[in-house]
Amino acid sequence: MLRTLFLQAPSFDGFDGGAGSRYQARREVKSFWFPTWLAQPAALVENSKLIDAPPHGIGLAEVVKQAKDFDHVVVHTSVPSFKSDVATIEALKAENPKLLAGMIGAKVAVNAEGSLREAPVLDYVARNEFDFTVKDVADGLPLKEIKGISYRSSRDVIHHNEDRPTIENMDSLPFVTPVYKRDLTIENYFIGYLKHPYISLYTGRGCKSRCTFCLWPQTVGGHRYRTRSVGHVIDEIRYAKSAFPQVKEFFFDDDTFTDDAPRAEAIARELGKLGVTWSCNAKANVPRGTLEVLKDNGLRLLLVGYESGNQQILHNIKKGMRVEVAERFTRDCHDLGITIHGTFILGLPGETTETIRETVEFAKRINPHTIQVSLAAPYPGTYLYNQAVQNGWLDAANAELVDEHGIQIAPLHYPHLSHKQIFDSLEDFYKQFYFRPGKIASIVAEMMRSTDVMKRRLREGVEFFHFLRERRGHAA
Repeated sequence: MLRTLFLQAPSFDGFDGGAGSRYQARREVKSFWFPTWLAQPAALVENSKLIDAPPHGIGLAEVVKQAKDFDHVVVHTSVPSFKSDVATIEALKAENPKLLAGMIGAKVAVNAEGSLREAPVLDYVARNEFDFTVKDVADGLPLKEIKGISYRSSRDVIHHNEDRPTIENMDSLPFVTPVYKRDLTIENYFIGYLKHPYISLYTGRGCKSRCTFCLWPQTVGGHRYRTRSVGHVIDEIRYAKSAFPQVKEFFFDDDTFTDDAPRAEAIARELGKLGVTWSCNAKANVPRGTLEVLKDNGLRLLLVGYESGNQQILHNIKKGMRVEVAERFTRDCHDLGITIHGTFILGLPGETTETIRETVEFAKRINPHTIQVSLAAPYPGTYLYNQAVQNGWLDAANAELVDEHGIQIAPLHYPHLSHKQIFDSLEDFYKQFYFRPGKIASIVAEMMRSTDVMKRRLREGVEFFHFLRERRGHAA
């Protein structure tokens, strides 16, 4: 058995691009998701170690020092971080030439051949759903016998083994939270709209929706929602509640936890018995009856991907959502006291200056508690990427999706809408949404009710304005 190190390498300062982040970029306020996609295979491999460098402030020299005693390193990578991740592996191998180096993540899953050719230092990449693939490597199986990998032979020939079947029994995967306990400092993870400290984990993989931009379902998770049993989920929450008594909120990071409403209600009822506060991703179409059950059993917040307030754009991206349904759902959440963090994307196909205004007005009208605005990012392996290449919306100069500081750029452009117009619209969106008397009053009232909230919001405000200044400077 190979002593295995699972690694999220150091990259851009403050880069939220770890093995759990859907949008790999520096965010407006300090933000780090748990590295669940690394912790899951780490939980399968005995005597492994997980280093999540960015949240823990671990630099390259310390990673090299800690990696000396390992035989095998598995690095999670992404489009923006690939070059720096390769440089990290080069540094590790310079110190430990016998180290076997592999990569996981959407970037290598969809372009195994290209990734291996770009990075001669790589020995293999694991394609698609990689948990048991990586375990086979760690167990010392010959690479030629392992399903789901592409690897480089001793003669520098690249081989692609047959695909590994998708995991059907999700309960066959061990809990990730013991790996969090062993290797992570959970207080180093921040999400602006979640209570701190929080913990995130998955109760299932895959999403039946076909959103053209969405990364995980199109590259790793698939479009069938494969779920853990209710008992398996509750057992992990029970363990985590005991192991992390300081945790104030649990977040279920399934692409759309509410897609299976009866199961969501069943889990909620068990969570209610445990007395935990929890949140999850949701589509803006959850029936009011289900919302009531979830709220009555500890649900605090829903993270909702509205994306756009323009119906035609929602059709263009295959969102499967109607604006009026999203509005009714949001009213129900407000009525029931469920907090909403709404996410929006600017620069999707069909975007114009008018549709941007329409989305801003929509956001103001439905008035989620907080928002996150992203710029459309055509990740390789997604339908949006293929569209962008075929139609000339994506230039090679913007293919890495972030600038040299890890800040998200506007990679797409259209004949009627430039990179700059899309880029500038993000700051304007935030200002129009947050700089309203009613929204300012609600934020101040929230701060006055809690000293902890006040300290946090003041810190986030400083970070937000610093980010905008830095963003303007880089754009110039």
